[in-house]
Amino acid sequence: MGWLEDNVAIITGGGSGLGRALVERFLDEGAKVGVLERSAEKLEKLRVDFGDQIVTIEGDVTKFEDNVSVVRETVRKFGRLDTFVGNAAIWDFSTKLVDIPADRLDALFDEMFHVNVKGYLNGAKAAVEELARTGGSIVFTVSNAGFYAGGGGPLYTASKHAVVGLIKELAFEFGPKIRVNGVAPGGMATDLRGPVSIGLGGSSVSTLPLAEILKEWTVLQELAEPADYTGHYVLFASKKNSRTATGAIINCDGGMGVRGLVEVAGGNDL
Repeated sequence: MGWLEDNVAIITGGGSGLGRALVERFLDEGAKVGVLERSAEKLEKLRVDFGDQIVTIEGDVTKFEDNVSVVRETVRKFGRLDTFVGNAAIWDFSTKLVDIPADRLDALFDEMFHVNVKGYLNGAKAAVEELARTGGSIVFTVSNAGFYAGGGGPLYTASKHAVVGLIKELAFEFGPKIRVNGVAPGGMATDLRGPVSIGLGGSSVSTLPLAEILKEWTVLQELAEPADYTGHYVLFASKKNSRTATGAIINCDGGMGVRGLVEVAGGNDL
């Protein structure tokens, strides 16, 4: 038996990358899964691969009604909800403030925070009543950028610091019925996209030389696969194995925070 037998979970952004790996791992652990995803093509692939083990909703995490739809349809099919995983996000490709056109700053701010922060708030709001019925949990994807500078530009870094605050505040508000925790992965080659507002909607993080970057930046010196991070989510979703954890974040970024003093190249361009 897996750690999530009889668990019903929702995963946002579950069509590719870390989200797809989470869908696969949760199913392997015995869960049933609902997925909220923007791409119809990715959802169709999930349906072909996993059939009636999943519920799929094509929608946008920034729209509250789409979060309500995935909760409603997941509960309709599987009878309950035990875990909500907020995972969908965008990355700013480390765009510095001085490089953001002044006439695009408002649009970029709104897009980044609507997806990376409001999307999680929408999911938590939509799921809270069902999770309270089961004594369930919420798990949010953070990032190394939730703790350190340099993992993104100012807007991505600020959005992920905001997610850290959300985890703490919602753990306080939702206790004792619902546990709220987070997982902060490091870099991985996925289809994580950039903001449409600055012309990066078609760009994918997988095009970057991540293996070289992580060898320099981390103690473990390797590029992890999305599946390598999924066990931390399983732990938090399992009430039996993490009953006392709420407001906690597993920082699993390969050891960025313990790398010691290193030579910093480049400096600023001001």
